[in-house]
Amino acid sequence: MSDAATQGRGTAASRPADDVVIAFRTLRSGVSGRVVRLGATVDDILTRHDYPEPVSRVLGEALALASLLGSQLKFDARLILQTKTDGPAGFLVVNYDTAGTMRGYASFDATRLAEMGRDGIRLPDGELLGTGHLAMTIDPGGDMDRYQGIVAMEGGTLSDAALEYFRASEQLPTFIHLAVARHFAGGVWHWRAGGLMVQHLTAEGGEKIPERDDGTESGWVLGADDDNWRRVEMLARTVEDHELLDPLLAPERLLYRLFHEEGVRASVPLPLKMACRCSRDTVGVFLKRFGAGELADMRDPDGGVTVTCEFCATPYRFSAEDLSE
Repeated sequence: MSDAATQGRGTAASRPADDVVIAFRTLRSGVSGRVVRLGATVDDILTRHDYPEPVSRVLGEALALASLLGSQLKFDARLILQTKTDGPAGFLVVNYDTAGTMRGYASFDATRLAEMGRDGIRLPDGELLGTGHLAMTIDPGGDMDRYQGIVAMEGGTLSDAALEYFRASEQLPTFIHLAVARHFAGGVWHWRAGGLMVQHLTAEGGEKIPERDDGTESGWVLGADDDNWRRVEMLARTVEDHELLDPLLAPERLLYRLFHEEGVRASVPLPLKMACRCSRDTVGVFLKRFGAGELADMRDPDGGVTVTCEFCATPYRFSAEDLSE
């Protein structure tokens, strides 16, 4: 662990860094958190697909959120963050592996976006996502069971849904702020994303949740009235989008700026990068599962088949001879 106050004073470790997630803890109040900064990683994922701007923005938020949540895992696993809603951007999926690799894609209704007249400008997340659910799945791989948490989306943001999950399912006071925007540098627009999450982890297991007069749980979150938590949450709420995205502001320096009154200690940054698990071999095995009739519907005019990975947009071309082997 390293002291963020020291790192923020011009040492080599304090140089602004992209594509990292950093765990931290406030010393005075004992609140835990994470900050993520995405540069080339989010830009690579989003520009491969050339989505309309509102779709790129909300997928960027999903990538930042998955980084904050997935980096909390204490064992090798994959976090799958997925939405299914009735909005124009009805399906988002992000895979985050504990090694720090990630990928993601979105499915959207271009006609509905165009009808809204908002194809190229900012569209509120509530309109873009609509109602449905957010699923967060932890997949340890092998024969181990998956764990899945599902929370309703009711016309709000991804942050709203994640906060409701932690409130209702985990009973953890939580603050999340996500930011996504395009920056102009070197004559080119680049996507950037960032996020901040803080959580109060002091509630002891087995502590009974207060009940209403009718005997149902009150919805009160254990520790939410703690003075330490309230103080840190208030400081976290001062963060602004540009601070989470600024390529010249090191994440460690941002933590010091926000929480220096509390004392803040940051961990070693975990590097993040885009990585897809697709390959020509795996796609070839996939195609062999189809019968002749199904393949006929997929063939190009010359008899071959082209399959494009939904995650990384890499095309894989198979000739008629390849398919007959």
